[in-house]
Amino acid sequence: MKRLIIYRVLSLIMLLGLLSCEKYLEELPDNRAELNSNDKIKRILVSAYPANSYLMATEISSDNVDDVGPFYTDYSRFVEELYKWNDSKDSNNDDVGRIWIGCYSAISSANTALEAIEEAGDPLSLSAEKGEALVARAYSHWILVNIFAHNYAEKYSSTDLGITYMDTRETTLNPKYTRHTVAEVYRLIFKDLEEGLPLIDDALYANSSVSKYHFNKEAAYTFASRVALFMENWPKVIEYANIALGDNPNTTLRDYTTIASFSATYANLIREYNASTIKANFLISTSTSISGRVFGGYSVSNRIAHAGAISRMETVFARQPYGQTTSTRGYRIRASTYASTTINKVLLPRVGYMFATTDVIAGTGLRKAIYASITSEEALLNRAEANIHLKNYTAALVDMNIHAQNNTLVNPSVMTLESVNNWANSFAYFEPINPTPKKHLNPEFIIEQGTQENMIHAILSLRRIQFLFTGMRWFDVKRYGIEITRREAPATVSNLNAGYTVTDNTLVVRDARRALQLPQDVISAGLTPNPR
Repeated sequence: MKRLIIYRVLSLIMLLGLLSCEKYLEELPDNRAELNSNDKIKRILVSAYPANSYLMATEISSDNVDDVGPFYTDYSRFVEELYKWNDSKDSNNDDVGRIWIGCYSAISSANTALEAIEEAGDPLSLSAEKGEALVARAYSHWILVNIFAHNYAEKYSSTDLGITYMDTRETTLNPKYTRHTVAEVYRLIFKDLEEGLPLIDDALYANSSVSKYHFNKEAAYTFASRVALFMENWPKVIEYANIALGDNPNTTLRDYTTIASFSATYANLIREYNASTIKANFLISTSTSISGRVFGGYSVSNRIAHAGAISRMETVFARQPYGQTTSTRGYRIRASTYASTTINKVLLPRVGYMFATTDVIAGTGLRKAIYASITSEEALLNRAEANIHLKNYTAALVDMNIHAQNNTLVNPSVMTLESVNNWANSFAYFEPINPTPKKHLNPEFIIEQGTQENMIHAILSLRRIQFLFTGMRWFDVKRYGIEITRREAPATVSNLNAGYTVTDNTLVVRDARRALQLPQDVISAGLTPNPR
């Protein structure tokens, strides 16, 4: 299909051919401005969501992966650069340039829709479309600022470089831009959310198979709770999460019985985990990406992986605040261990892999990833974390217990303040050669030693496992100032006595590399790069 070449993104002509199924996108750019019907405006919102994902960039940058040694040989230069926090110069569907273009392309579509709505003869009839466009615009900007800038922190965000917030459609060929500060970006995200949230109407996609691919009410308010969480606005987190979860969060829990019925193959398990029929999947995303293979049962990137040491000492098989899950069958959807001469990974089914054929005769096509980008689990854990910061420990424990009991098969003990304190106090703080689930926390906000800190360790551990392979751990690492030291670690669960080799590469608090570098062509076009 013919692609639209529109450089709208920070002095670049952007590639805007996002969804080939939309015939009107084949028209010339000038014709796209003629969004003269409600249906056309609704259809352009299909492209208001990024076609590329941040999963590879953030998951590999996080502490969820180790170098498991030279016995395992498969890894790309791109993965190695991400792992070492080097500025990546590779060009592929998961690189930072694609994240940048994908998000700004989505923003451009949202802005085009918003402009058309304002010019419509009856804009009130398009209020639901306006709500979706505003929330979608906020979402892409949230991704950009959290990839290419430091995390929100009251002490620094008024001066930290953010990204350019595009709240109008670009109409000139070679515009010049400056970067808003992180604080300004978050203010504008919040402004879009406050205006857009009340307009979201689930009736817009009622009885439609695509409703889970758009911002419905549950997804929008869960995303808003995420933004409030990152802004340290704890009461707003709870307010938004309450709306997303409703009066009874149990009605939104993941249906593991149905998912498990497809456990004959791992691929089927992942497919059903991310199915639109699962209530817990508030927003489902697809992207052109190899992440489904990297984070799946394939011999792809088997040297830099979530493997033996991390899984046994920190995550899926480590002693958690709700109990021990030492077996691969400790979860309602089993953790899978792939360890051989070609594959070395410990997995939970999070990111699906599909091959979209573009030429049947030649057998060529695109690798696609599918994943639940916003879920009921997130709303529940966001609310629990906010309550911990407000010292509403009883409310936090209710949500944490709901989550744990729905996810595991080990008859988890009911978590109490006493049990969480005992769990956290039983561990020394993490060291690269003596790993534990408990890591030093260095956030810019205040955490009291003792119960509050221990509860934070517990909620971070629950979040780490729940969001495994979806890239969210990187954002928690940034928010809490968790330091990471790269090491060579044992490859398999059964070989943890092999020892560790620690490198001199440590990501310290406020390390400049926590903000990934802007794409080189964007820098060349004149936008201020991140300090290095």
